Amino acid sequence: MGAVPSTPRWSGARPQDTAEYLIATFVGEKSFPVSSDFWQKLLELPLNLQWPPHRVRQACELFARNNYDTRHLAKILIHLAWCLQESLSTPGAPSVVYGKTLNALYISSIFLKYLVENAKTNKIEELYLSLDESEPTLADVTQGQTIEDFLMHAVLRFIGSIDVSPDTYVLHLELLNFMLIAMSTQLLSGPSPGLKDVNPFIDAAMAPVESSLVILAVRKLLLNYVARSPLNIAPYSIFPEGSQPGVLQKVGSAAANIVLLPFNYLLSSSGEGSRSPLADCSLHVLLILIHYRKCVVENEFITDQSDDTAASDSNLKQNTCFSDNPFCKALVNATDVEFDRLDTEAIVHNGPVLRLPFASLFDTLGICLADEAAVLLLYSLLQGNSDFLEYVLVRTDLDTLLMPLLEALYNAPKRSSNQIYMLLIILLMLSQDSSFNASIHKLILPNVPWYKERLLHQTSLGSLLVIILIRTVQYNLSKLRDVYLHTTCLATLANMAPHVHRLSSYASQRLVSLFDMLSRKYNKLAELRGNNWHLAKGNSIEENGLADDTSTEMHIYTDFLRLVLEILNAILTYALPRNPEVVYAIMHRQEVFQPFKNHPRFNELLENIYTVLDFFNSRMDAQTTDGEWSVEKVLQVIIVNCRSWRGEGMKMFTQLRFTYEQESHPEEFFIPYVWQLVLSRGALSFNPGAINLFPADPPSERQSNYDMVPNSQANGELERAVFLDA
Repeated sequence: MGAVPSTPRWSGARPQDTAEYLIATFVGEKSFPVSSDFWQKLLELPLNLQWPPHRVRQACELFARNNYDTRHLAKILIHLAWCLQESLSTPGAPSVVYGKTLNALYISSIFLKYLVENAKTNKIEELYLSLDESEPTLADVTQGQTIEDFLMHAVLRFIGSIDVSPDTYVLHLELLNFMLIAMSTQLLSGPSPGLKDVNPFIDAAMAPVESSLVILAVRKLLLNYVARSPLNIAPYSIFPEGSQPGVLQKVGSAAANIVLLPFNYLLSSSGEGSRSPLADCSLHVLLILIHYRKCVVENEFITDQSDDTAASDSNLKQNTCFSDNPFCKALVNATDVEFDRLDTEAIVHNGPVLRLPFASLFDTLGICLADEAAVLLLYSLLQGNSDFLEYVLVRTDLDTLLMPLLEALYNAPKRSSNQIYMLLIILLMLSQDSSFNASIHKLILPNVPWYKERLLHQTSLGSLLVIILIRTVQYNLSKLRDVYLHTTCLATLANMAPHVHRLSSYASQRLVSLFDMLSRKYNKLAELRGNNWHLAKGNSIEENGLADDTSTEMHIYTDFLRLVLEILNAILTYALPRNPEVVYAIMHRQEVFQPFKNHPRFNELLENIYTVLDFFNSRMDAQTTDGEWSVEKVLQVIIVNCRSWRGEGMKMFTQLRFTYEQESHPEEFFIPYVWQLVLSRGALSFNPGAINLFPADPPSERQSNYDMVPNSQANGELERAVFLDA
């Protein structure tokens, strides 16, 4: 640590010197037994050092060299657990108890983070979470548990049992920050969980002594998120008068670059984070916990070297087994606190059931969906918890969720591709319910202020959803060129189609324009394939490959065009009398269908469209009018004849229903994705060079909205998650 200060006398020494001495001793070569009074002196003194970053780094480096002999990390973690237990056992714990706990958190966080971030291997042996032989047996110290088990159980019990108040706010926040650091060992592992991964703290959290501990912790984390308690700097009674730490008066705050006090949020954050750091940190911790998977069995077997690599990888994944995640299970089985359940239900769930205020959670998510982490929480709830999905579907104010969700999609250029995917999958999941598809057309929006291309007055929520989905397809076609994003958008539209009611004129026009846009792309590919076919006659490998690529893309766009025709067919077959604007849009642009009328892949689907066109064109021809036809006159004729429409001559096709099913190994997407969100929000900084979980750019190259993986791989495990049920 450079020049270690000389040892001052305990009595009469300046507090600055005493704190300096204690930290120097903590990182030094001398080992103090876990029962030594040194630890009480370290934790009871105000840590108000103002060290520059280089000194903090020197202290961390010295600590890392000596920790094998001193085991001081293990000992400070034991004392942290004891402090948390003391806080729990002392009703209305005095400020000195909270102060000791906070000091233990600060010291543990800084040095633990350094050791994790600078681990030489992903097995992080450098932590040395054990006591040497000269110490009392570990069973006597930690009640028969490992140090990490002993600590994490104390952490979870404190979070779940102690209410957030002005006295405990900082302690709760720093405890959650500590959990982020402790669980950051995941960043050292690869994207696919394996048997060799070592995550001692999060593994300890996954194996609590009591199942109720998990229930209490998950409930408190979600209640913290719902409450969104504003940062109240006013009195923190855990600090003695005049000794509140300042922004820089913390050991290692600058060098470790971790948020140790909420003051930092005011200086470095904006938006939601600055208003409620506890809520944001609670959400980050919860998302990490519920998406964690620990590999417990991995049957490796020899494959023929000539086998395709992807096939070999697939075989390996199919033989991977993961232990149960109690946090995920608690969230999946959570019920609404307002809905009375029979006492026998606890038996069904094999233990206590998490009960949450669904109404408050629904409203909070509606407020916070501009945040990517909130979108992931909503996805996790809808995908895993059938009770919450049912609750959302019966709400009459679906615009509370859908409007911010659609606004986020509207601003797709500002969003990461992963966030766009999450938003679209949420819509796909909701569209699987027929009552949802019907109710969104009954909810009329007075205006949509964030939609700039056109004034939308008195538009139904369903019409707006159609408009935004088509707009997303257009954006994807020009920018992302992601096949699976196309598929998800069109799948949602297909689910909605039979239930469309009074689709607006603008939405109807966009639907027909979607077919026109895809058909022009298809025609360009057909022309290109013709040229490539002539080039490929030279038998050049490169030219043959180009022809194959074009042919593959043509097949994709053929499927897209068929899907749009299926959507139009569903509207015309099941909902034509209620949608005169759709009929008008098809009549107005009927020429776009003509080139495909005799196409073998499209002619069957176009028969119904031409049956409708023939019916209404003949009614138009039978009308006499003074002067030219106006839009209003044409629409009036359509409305009148919609009443007499009986669907004669229409072919009945089986309704397409698209459902979303999570990929069999979602952890390969979600674990890296969650950690990317945590790092991008500034909740935790980490050396990019040490991250193996996902490709990480150096800080100077990192973008504000970077993807978890390069665009060519951005869809990860989600890209095969949409299934067709014909």
